[in-house]
Amino acid sequence: MEERIGLDAGGNLVRLSWEGSQLVEVAPVQGEPGRVFLLPLLVDIQVNGYAGGDFNAPDVRPEEVRAITRRLWREGVGYYCPTVTTGSRERMLRSVRTIAAAWREFPEVADSVLGVHVEGPFISPEDGPRGAHPREHVRPPSYQEYLDWQEAAEGRVRIVTLSPEWPEAISFIGRVAGEGVVVAIGHTAAEPERIREAVEAGARLSTHLGNGAHALLPRHPNYIWEQLAEDRLWASFIADGHHLPFATLKAMLRAKGPERSVLISDAVRLAGMKPGRYPRLQRTGGGAAPQRTGAACRNPLPGRSRAPPSSWRCQRGTSHGVLPRRGGADGLFQSRPVAGASGRGQMVPRGPCQLHPGAVGRAARPP
Repeated sequence: MEERIGLDAGGNLVRLSWEGSQLVEVAPVQGEPGRVFLLPLLVDIQVNGYAGGDFNAPDVRPEEVRAITRRLWREGVGYYCPTVTTGSRERMLRSVRTIAAAWREFPEVADSVLGVHVEGPFISPEDGPRGAHPREHVRPPSYQEYLDWQEAAEGRVRIVTLSPEWPEAISFIGRVAGEGVVVAIGHTAAEPERIREAVEAGARLSTHLGNGAHALLPRHPNYIWEQLAEDRLWASFIADGHHLPFATLKAMLRAKGPERSVLISDAVRLAGMKPGRYPRLQRTGGGAAPQRTGAACRNPLPGRSRAPPSSWRCQRGTSHGVLPRRGGADGLFQSRPVAGASGRGQMVPRGPCQLHPGAVGRAARPP
């Protein structure tokens, strides 16, 4: 039996006991608080890459998926969804197939990867909503292409982000949602009525709401208000202080409530790297091509030797994460922290739980 004493998310001193990889007990104790935090592992449902690794690179290998997984552990992220973004059919299938191979080959990947999140290519072709996705590879929803992803992923595609503005979108959403996959609205220029139709068809998540949007929108109505007001939609937010101003994020969180809000990093390969200049990657259909110009990787937190993920600040304050699971509407999302999360950040055991090596006491540490 091993144990560690530290603070839980509520600032209470607790003793965490485990045997092997099984959590046995979390019990309150008396004593000095100290500086060790014992918090549930974080869940991130949108990770494009990390620490130099890129799931969308043309030469991504299973070993790179494993390396990204282990580096995310060091930030307290125990579970995540590798995210495959818009590209050629061949490149996207290669990325999905590589993630599935890593799942088979490496137990740590199988333990940590909840499923593949495919963001695009069925998104808006318009500048603004399209974001950084290459326009030449944006295309209408295709159920056959989705089936090809699932075959390559061995059935592990769990989230699909698309725009409902396409004529084919509503029927596509109904078929995919009917299979238990979470359909998310994102990178969209859809009219509010179309958003409502997507929700009726089975869409249940808004991907990084407030980003991947036009710089100027009608005051009202618009697709952001419509998604905020729809109680059947969860919403993910990039809460790094840059993608959404504080006042905007505060208002959005109040609209959705903590029970329907998901904090994500949307991290790319530069996250977690030392501050410096790196070759700029121009996203193309075939992957990422290095350019002559440099991309600066700056550290927004003084005293840290590496740049954190874009949502590191939100990860510090997140007591639990959510993940999609197959099943009925009652089980669209469930929390899956290491030590469980009851209410807002209280640590309570939920039976046997897996512990990742090196993760105990490291999650969500303050700067």
